[in-house]
Amino acid sequence: MTPASLVRRISSTCRWIVADRRLVIGFGNAMRRDDGVGPWIATRLADGGLRARVWSADGMGLIWIFGTETNLTLIDATRSGSAPGSIVRFDAIKTSLPRPLFHNSTHEFGLAEAVETARRLGRLPDRLEVIGIEGADFTARAGLSAEVARAASAVVAELTQAVR
Repeated sequence: MTPASLVRRISSTCRWIVADRRLVIGFGNAMRRDDGVGPWIATRLADGGLRARVWSADGMGLIWIFGTETNLTLIDATRSGSAPGSIVRFDAIKTSLPRPLFHNSTHEFGLAEAVETARRLGRLPDRLEVIGIEGADFTARAGLSAEVARAASAVVAELTQAVR
């Protein structure tokens, strides 16, 4: 089903107007090794026909998207000291994102800041899952580390199965 418009539904009685399909956004910079895990996943999902897009810009622009979607999954690299390739998940509707975990961006306004600003503005979608994959290497070059590539492939398989 294709959405009738980009306008977010305003009540449950209008649910048929806007499709409730999940949009996956891969956040990050593919030219900073493991920081590119989000874009890597989004590209593979889109190639498989799923609603997915790459977001390499500042997190501020995500706030507009939050207000136009009802079911959103965001994927980003994390840096916490956990084992590379470790996967964490957050229901960002119910809990705030730990800012230090998602602060790998070259932009000052990252994913956690975007989610919390949207929360304060009342622009969060009905469902917002955030998936973080622990990175190992954030140097300036393309390609994922082996551990992150394995985790990313698992997330692609899982999301593909969940949507179909």
